[in-house]
Amino acid sequence: MDNPGEHLRIDPLRIGVASTRAISAQRPGLVVFSGGSAANSLVDVFEHVRHLNDFTLSYVIPISDNGGSSSEIIRVFGGPGIGDVRSRLVRLIPDDSPEKTAIKGLFNHRLAKDYREAREGWSSILEGSHVLWRGVSTPKKELVRSLLNHFNLEVIKRTRPTSKFDFSGASIGNLFLTGARLFTGSFEAAIYLLSSVCAVPDHISVLPALNTNFANHIAAGLADGTVVIGQNDISHPSAPSNAVPLPATLAMWTEHADAVEDANLPGSHPALRRPAIEFSKQGEEELPAQIEKIWYINPYGQEIRLPANPRVLDSVAGCKAVIYSIGSLFTSIIPSLILSGVGDHIADPSIRTKVLILNGCIDRETGPSTEPYTALDMIGAIAAACAGSRGSCRPEEMDYSTYVTHLIYVESSLSPVVDKTRLNELGIDVLRVYGIKTDRYGGRYDPKALMQTLEAIIGRADKRLDRSRRNTLDA
Repeated sequence: MDNPGEHLRIDPLRIGVASTRAISAQRPGLVVFSGGSAANSLVDVFEHVRHLNDFTLSYVIPISDNGGSSSEIIRVFGGPGIGDVRSRLVRLIPDDSPEKTAIKGLFNHRLAKDYREAREGWSSILEGSHVLWRGVSTPKKELVRSLLNHFNLEVIKRTRPTSKFDFSGASIGNLFLTGARLFTGSFEAAIYLLSSVCAVPDHISVLPALNTNFANHIAAGLADGTVVIGQNDISHPSAPSNAVPLPATLAMWTEHADAVEDANLPGSHPALRRPAIEFSKQGEEELPAQIEKIWYINPYGQEIRLPANPRVLDSVAGCKAVIYSIGSLFTSIIPSLILSGVGDHIADPSIRTKVLILNGCIDRETGPSTEPYTALDMIGAIAAACAGSRGSCRPEEMDYSTYVTHLIYVESSLSPVVDKTRLNELGIDVLRVYGIKTDRYGGRYDPKALMQTLEAIIGRADKRLDRSRRNTLDA
């Protein structure tokens, strides 16, 4: 008798893809790839599109940020960069009651930049006497306080003569989320708890691109061969751009850093250990050349490949539409796309709508000003990231529409160049939206115009169209 196993070949990857498609097919969804602050301005737009179609709504957010108050949490405790996840969860708090408004104020609050003032403010929050607690019900207050106190206990346990936690500018929401992660031992459990406290609606999910309790960092390769280590140095460094140091310099940095007892492994790359609590998004120095590639690295700066959070794959599989939101292309969008499994799911032909909402201006990541990225270049970067996650080479331009089917943009003197004719030749529909012009950011999207444009692309459940749309977009 033949062995059935000789005729049955099982591909684990295909089984995984099939199972996630079956799960998501139960209810169509809208998946938004984004970072934190920039896309927060479009949350109401995405909710409008979701509501029209009775979709689920999933935000996929990277956890590679190693700047701001997250950098101090990572230094002392390790773990993922949680700032953007916290930012989105707090932004999603409904404004329909005084208590929810108070909770939003609490989790958005940052301690003073002066260390002594920060410690005093932190103590009053722990004790429950701070004015931020006004309006928060007693049961919810005691739940939040207990996890903040748990975080504080962990800080005390990790205090050493060479290292103490710096509360300067710390986000209370970040401290709560870290306390919940340390208490439960699960990042996703911590997100669930914060979602519950924030009363985030059940039809909305905030998904970390990686489900992990460890820090995961990225590096950027530039066209001139320079390698920039760490998201903070790629996007908005607190010091000049960090290229890979010479061996002698690297050895000196490593020896100095290893003398400090913290969560970093001995020999970790110094760029990943440098304090980055303060940085400025204004007056940023340009990178010396265009970014060509983003990849994940281990603590020693070596490239690694990582699988995406299974829940991210579940959300993408069989969804109705994918949106690449505004924000930092190479640190907010692409870190989620290069993870194994993501490109395969986005390439699924059953997902017919894949929209890139173009930024209103060129930023540090899409420069330099002497050779800025065009809209086609940005689409190519997304396509290359998705193809790379599948183990494939950079696709030809004719294959870009596998990953991006529509481009939405606002036109200004600062916005990326859009070659509508060429994009149409590649099978990518281009829609111009009339926005609000600003001196610094070029064009800002008018929420109503963007809502109507996305409605025109994705549709709506009842198929009724708003005639005013013709005044807000130009196909």
